Amino acid sequence: MNNTFTRAAAAAALSLAALAAPAMAQEPNPPVAGEIGYIFTTFMFLVAGFLVMFMACGFAMLEAGLVRSKNVTMQLTKNMGLFALAAVFYYLVGYNLMYPGDGWTITNYLGAFSPTSLDPVGLADTEPDLTYASVGSDFFFQLMFCAATASIVSGALAERIKLWPFLIFTIILTGLIYPIQASWKWGGGWLNEMGFLDFAGSTVVHSVGGWAALAGALILGPRLGKYKDGRVTPMPGSNLTLATLGTFILWLGWFGFNGGSQLYMNTAGNVADISRIFANTNIAASGGALAAMILTQVLYKKVDLTMVLNGALAGLVSITAEPLTPSLGAALLIGAVGGAIVVFAVPFLDKMKIDDVVGAIPVHLFAGIWGTIAVVFTNGDASIGVQLISIITVGVFVFAVSAAVWMILKATMGIRVSQEDEVNGLDMTELGMEAYPEFGKGSQIG
Repeated sequence: MNNTFTRAAAAAALSLAALAAPAMAQEPNPPVAGEIGYIFTTFMFLVAGFLVMFMACGFAMLEAGLVRSKNVTMQLTKNMGLFALAAVFYYLVGYNLMYPGDGWTITNYLGAFSPTSLDPVGLADTEPDLTYASVGSDFFFQLMFCAATASIVSGALAERIKLWPFLIFTIILTGLIYPIQASWKWGGGWLNEMGFLDFAGSTVVHSVGGWAALAGALILGPRLGKYKDGRVTPMPGSNLTLATLGTFILWLGWFGFNGGSQLYMNTAGNVADISRIFANTNIAASGGALAAMILTQVLYKKVDLTMVLNGALAGLVSITAEPLTPSLGAALLIGAVGGAIVVFAVPFLDKMKIDDVVGAIPVHLFAGIWGTIAVVFTNGDASIGVQLISIITVGVFVFAVSAAVWMILKATMGIRVSQEDEVNGLDMTELGMEAYPEFGKGSQIG
């Protein structure tokens, strides 16, 4: 028995040595001191990018839960399509249009028209800027913000828009509209030179999605039967479990959204700031959720879960423009105001007969405007005049161009499904498959 044990132990030791040898042979040399910041910042962009990418799942689950069961497959298909298209067109056009460096087509207003080029393999024959991060990590991180903008539009226009016109609009939004206005701030353009402050995108990302969604909702019109005889007809979502899951996924992803926007993880101060951003982001979401919970109890005598979910998201949108400088108490209040905005904005839109299926316009547009204004309360470098000018400028640009695109699509190929198709549901009429076939007509066959 001892001999058997000895032979087995020796064999195991030889196997481990064989496995370890190639790993040791491939082990790189320790990085030189000047590369440490580059390595950590690149790593931060990648991890933060993974988190923001997971927000695509959050948007998909939130929308799937808040639409009726006959339209769930369509929402999931739109979210898959928009994410893939955003990746392709941000690579082909968007990234260099947004970050042109010295290659502006019109200085400070219109960036460069060229596809994205990554660093060479192993940084061979190059002298990279070691004060920042790799091109690949920056491109990947920024792409996720672009895709999130398109996701905002998807939910607002649910249950009555055709698939392909929506996807064509997504190409225009992610390839041109979003990058052009983002270059004005984050690309070092004219709004940035004015002193506009938007840390992670309450305006640059969220209100842009909201303005595009508003233009689409106005041109598309409300769902059949939503507004009838002066009354609002409730159209409950199919699965509040999925909607809640989606909200928590978005909440998680927002740590990458805001934390990664610190842009550097190369000093103790930057790491401390990232942790501060995480804490403020979290408590702002909590404030938004609690404000919506309390207000719906007071106003309607019952807590409305959908309002609570959107209240949390509105709190996150509100803190996005400046998640670093507020104290925890200030971040809580900023988020709470965002949650309150949602509670009052949803019925306001209904009075205006603007049908927003998931509440994207109150969450991303209205709370985005509030968050951009709120910067002046905690950041002494912010100017209320510059903040307002920037909000208005971005709003006019995005709304006008989006409306023009929607009108062209409406005139050329149509953007709305037929009444019969809308009644029957887009899953079967547009896609020929149901998300829950066992609960539909399919369950009666056989």
